[in-house]
Amino acid sequence: MLKYLIIDDEYIAHDIIKEYADMVPNMELAKHCYDALEALDYLNKQSVDLIFLDLNMPKLKGFEFLRTLSKPPKVIVTTAYQEHALEGYELNVIDYLLKPFSFARFLTAVNKVLDVATPNPIIPPTLTTEKDPSIFLRSNKKHIQVKRSTILYLEGAGNYTKVITTEETITVREKISDLLLSLPSPDFLQVHKSFVVARQHIHSIEGNRITIGDYLIPIGKYYKQLVMELLRGA
Repeated sequence: MLKYLIIDDEYIAHDIIKEYADMVPNMELAKHCYDALEALDYLNKQSVDLIFLDLNMPKLKGFEFLRTLSKPPKVIVTTAYQEHALEGYELNVIDYLLKPFSFARFLTAVNKVLDVATPNPIIPPTLTTEKDPSIFLRSNKKHIQVKRSTILYLEGAGNYTKVITTEETITVREKISDLLLSLPSPDFLQVHKSFVVARQHIHSIEGNRITIGDYLIPIGKYYKQLVMELLRGA
């Protein structure tokens, strides 16, 4: 069980981190702390395995707080300010999540913690290697379970991505690059800055277009070489 502490002065940040952590098996919330002094008091009495730490907090800043700990647990920084990244790595921070971050990015950071602690990181049920694994997509305040084998392609538009399956189209509030982290490579291939295709569903490739069922997917200029390598390796 990975016990974690959230240190952030924003209530919504606590809600998002806990929601994501609840989707990962064997993660247990130890305490919500809304400033670093509250966290110091807790850590003087209890121990945790991981801290999700905001930097810009009142009374005591995040990195100032870290320097007061003689034996700090693993730390994942969560902040809206990227200019402090170098300082964080000098303090052996495991990862640096820039707000707002997706579940896929959160999972990548957590698995880095587990890679340090154990050679067998926790992989949530949505990412297991079962015969026909599923992925949970968050859409309209609910999580929809989708078999990966039914996904035809992804189409990104800013902070949103449409997931086109054999049965339906699901729109999720997540960047296509982040969502791609939840899908195995090379089963899913990015062929355009706004499109990712499932290799098993490709019917044909002609010129700068890929045919999947009744859909025509454009191949971006900078992804053409990747597609050509796919053809050579087929």
